Amino acid sequence: MDFWYQNPGWRAWLLLPLTGLFWLISALRRQLFALGLKKHYRPPVPVVVVGNLSVGGNGKTPVVLALAEALKAAGLRPGLIARGYGAKGPFPALVSAQSEANVVGDEARLLVKRSNLPMAVGGDRRAAIELLLAHHSIDVLICDDGLQHYALARDIEIVVMDGQRRLGNGYLLPSGPLREGAWRLDSVDFVVVNGNDAGAGQFAMTLNQGLPRRVCDDSPVQWQALPETLSAAAGIGNPERFFQSLRQRGYQLTEALAFNDHHHFTQADFKDVQGPLVMTEKDAVKCQAFAPEHWYYVPVDAAFGPQLCQAVLETLRSRHGL
Repeated sequence: MDFWYQNPGWRAWLLLPLTGLFWLISALRRQLFALGLKKHYRPPVPVVVVGNLSVGGNGKTPVVLALAEALKAAGLRPGLIARGYGAKGPFPALVSAQSEANVVGDEARLLVKRSNLPMAVGGDRRAAIELLLAHHSIDVLICDDGLQHYALARDIEIVVMDGQRRLGNGYLLPSGPLREGAWRLDSVDFVVVNGNDAGAGQFAMTLNQGLPRRVCDDSPVQWQALPETLSAAAGIGNPERFFQSLRQRGYQLTEALAFNDHHHFTQADFKDVQGPLVMTEKDAVKCQAFAPEHWYYVPVDAAFGPQLCQAVLETLRSRHGL
């Protein structure tokens, strides 16, 4: 919603009664866990949660991938869990490279495809973790999202924040984009800022684009092989960021098709598209079955200094001796 990222106006104020209800329910829920009236589930291995305060994409999935690679390079055996947002299940479910995105979720499908790590999904995080641990030898879990899922005890919390949109208008849902207030940044272990200057104690991150790949078969192509005029599509939290990245490379977009985050793509969504089309990697995993040869996707990798991964490793070692 556009007004989430502007100065609060009448639309935000109109929703303030619902925002107050949202605040009351979420605050009460947090307090029940804090007082022990609702119980946490603590897995037998440490848990690192990578989440955000605002709804929509902030670059969380590339951070999960980069962190998983760093932990694996350090000799650990990471496993991944996620809710499987927008997927039909059944849950809990193990994710493989052959899993369908509409069954396990687009982000889960992408994470396993890129990392080749064991992963399970399901709204019941405990059930997903127990399923994963029953099938794989794992010594650390990375939870993609779930910052507000207080039923899962965690050892490290990482917040990823969009450097352009930041915390929007600063209001909680539905008047603004926030699941929790800005105060929550003071209680997490690390804050990663995607695409802008990081503040004191925060870690700056950029998303580096790799070579385009054909959606139908993942074959890489050179950027110069793409025509200067093409169409683009994005079903992510901030589609304009993707479109702008293509324009900055000199491409003219005849169409810029923006869809809701986690949109379930069908051929009908592209019935009016003529010629080459470029999309995000997260969208491509849902379009591979019907994509023609002139559709491409752009993989991205999170780039930040080694300090973040080193700090996560040191924290795991100091608290758990890993």
